Amino acid sequence: MESQEIVTISKAEYNAMQHTITALKFELSELKRLIFGAKSEKHHCQIDNQPTLFELPKEEVIETQTEEITYTRKKTKTKKQAFRLELPAHLPRKTEIINPEFLPENAVYINSIVTEILEYEPANIFVRRIVRNKYKIAQTDEKTSIIIADLPSLPIPKSNAGASMLAHILISKFVDHLPFYRQSQIFKRQKLNIPESTMGGWFSASCRLLEPLYEVLKKKVLSTDYIMADETPIPVQTHEKQGATHKGYHWVYCDPVKKLVLIDYQKSRAREGPNELLKKYKGYLQTDGYTAYNNLSNQLHITQLACMAHARRKFEHAKDNDRSRSDWALRMIGKLYVIEDQAQEKSLSPEAIKDLRQKESKPILMEIETWLNENLNQTLPQSPIGKAIAYTLTLWPRLKRYIEDGRFHIDNNLIENSIRPIALGRKNYLFAGSHKAAQQAAIIYSLLATCKLNDIEPYQWLMKTLSVIPETKLSQLPNLLPIGI
Repeated sequence: MESQEIVTISKAEYNAMQHTITALKFELSELKRLIFGAKSEKHHCQIDNQPTLFELPKEEVIETQTEEITYTRKKTKTKKQAFRLELPAHLPRKTEIINPEFLPENAVYINSIVTEILEYEPANIFVRRIVRNKYKIAQTDEKTSIIIADLPSLPIPKSNAGASMLAHILISKFVDHLPFYRQSQIFKRQKLNIPESTMGGWFSASCRLLEPLYEVLKKKVLSTDYIMADETPIPVQTHEKQGATHKGYHWVYCDPVKKLVLIDYQKSRAREGPNELLKKYKGYLQTDGYTAYNNLSNQLHITQLACMAHARRKFEHAKDNDRSRSDWALRMIGKLYVIEDQAQEKSLSPEAIKDLRQKESKPILMEIETWLNENLNQTLPQSPIGKAIAYTLTLWPRLKRYIEDGRFHIDNNLIENSIRPIALGRKNYLFAGSHKAAQQAAIIYSLLATCKLNDIEPYQWLMKTLSVIPETKLSQLPNLLPIGI
């Protein structure tokens, strides 16, 4: 039998080892969540004094007995009926009338049986031929003059791409996440050769055309007194990094009241980006816990709000470390969200939302604050639950500030939804070709995200805007923004 060596370590070393084990277990669980886990953060919790549908009273004890019963029954099969999709009424109808073959002359019509089938036609690509007739006008002094109609305004002068084609290409990339090379392949199947480089040129020209409208959007967003902010990375090809990409960032700013989205490209995640953009801003700024927003040069004129969804996420990730504490926090935060859902369902005014929060949300927030202070020193600082409590308590003044104004949101989910198309596009076209292209993408994403917030069909808006913006005066540009159309 082999001898076992006994090693003696100090209590401090033992605690350090336990901390390391706990941290490694948490990192492993986060990695598994990232690879295999569901992305939904919905927490199903039971509200106090609200039993489940089939719950029995706790004090009632049910005794079970086993007995054998023999019987015969007839088993019938129920055949499920096929479900037919109801076709939308707005779709155009092409009617075919079919009569029976060899119909006798004395047949009398009774009625018709209508069957509707959903069909598809590939995109209808056509060439718009603009024919301008020339006229010769004779004059009295035996001289003649030639007149011809002016060429209609085109989005890109000296180009053979119309507004509808440009809109289709941009929507396909920035809404449907189809890179230019895939679109080129699709066009080839329709016997139309549009090189990827040509699409890139059309994209740049369209962005130059839309840039003044983007500047108008920026002024409108920064003129409000309540905005949300977040950031997301975007790989960028540069000459400085051969064979690799530079990690740039799209900084996203959203006015949730007027439903405007502004995306600004910066080469880094440093505070210089928001510091420059928000240097004259005065109002409320709602963000996550990223420290870059904490030390802005204009900090005296900015009141910060935080995101309850980020705090909830911390406790969700700490469930494997301390389930009882995590479940308590998630249940209490869930109550706050139930109140927000009630306000939305009833379409309450901002004033009514504030009154509801002061009456129902404020006591819950006070209870959570007391619990956080009591449990802060009862958990290991480097444990997942300890980090969740410390993170939430550090941001607590900002987290509870949303109850002061009915316009404020409890979280930043609205802006995270605006970022999602950027993340999806990043997985498809992988990187931006240059810093300039990344900023041009920010222009398109800003305008299309604003379309989405206002439930405006992006293709129709973009096609119309590209058609009229070359002749639109600067003073009339605000009328082209995708709001209230």
